[in-house]
Amino acid sequence: MKMLIFGGSGRTGQVMQRAATAAGWEVQAPTHADCDLLNTQAVTAAVLESGAAAVVNCAAISGLEACLDDPLTAHLVNAVAPAAMALACRHTGARFVHLSTDYVLEGQRPGLKNESTRCKPANVYGLSKREGEQQVTEALESALILRVSWVCGNPAKPSFVESSLSKALAGAPLAAIADKYSLPTDATDIARVVLELLPRQVGGVLHVCSGGEPLSWYDCAMIVLQHAVALGALPQLPPMQQQLLAQATFFREVRPRHTAMSNERLLSLGIPMPTAVQTLQNVAERYLKNYHFGF
Repeated sequence: MKMLIFGGSGRTGQVMQRAATAAGWEVQAPTHADCDLLNTQAVTAAVLESGAAAVVNCAAISGLEACLDDPLTAHLVNAVAPAAMALACRHTGARFVHLSTDYVLEGQRPGLKNESTRCKPANVYGLSKREGEQQVTEALESALILRVSWVCGNPAKPSFVESSLSKALAGAPLAAIADKYSLPTDATDIARVVLELLPRQVGGVLHVCSGGEPLSWYDCAMIVLQHAVALGALPQLPPMQQQLLAQATFFREVRPRHTAMSNERLLSLGIPMPTAVQTLQNVAERYLKNYHFGF
């Protein structure tokens, strides 16, 4: 069977391609040159002409400052293009999976958020992704919308998690924000969940993230560094400065503080997920094995 992946060159898209190919799918992953997501006719044609039984959208304008500076492009890529994909899938009968984000949620109150929690995005990125969720649902009721958070786990596309470890290995100064909370999601788990759900008649919004209590960026970095020490990759735990979100003047766009999601619905479907600590340890080991051959 054929699978069409949009955003195949991104952090999640690369992992999705490898996992789908290993599972026996014939994968198509058009580049920007092949299909400009700002052109809805091109997006529609890509789906209609692909012959794909499944379409997975990993593409997004995810940089918060990039969305702030160019809200029109954010709207077109994060909302209009996914709606075109969904509508085309409605015509072909293909299964459609769209990746969204925890940033669509109201982020002022602590605690885990489930799929019915109020959505109130705090920034242009979140607004565009929430609009994408709504437009996809209107175009194709059976579409599966997976909200993910703090995606990591692709050594070729390092996230904050891998970057913290890389800096520590290089002896560079370390700092992380300690008062913003969510839960990490390993890209390999996203791909696994997509492949497990494709044959099932499951639609709507589903939270895909690791389990446990919400963590800050500082917490995540410390867990990774502690594991690197335990593995012998670092001689000792390096010092790390705690920063406050309000002091992060390098951010020009608002960041929500509390967007950690509950994955209970996913677990109820019989799909296991690691805890946040397990996720971070797995990601650290994968990074070390890929880029530090003495490990």
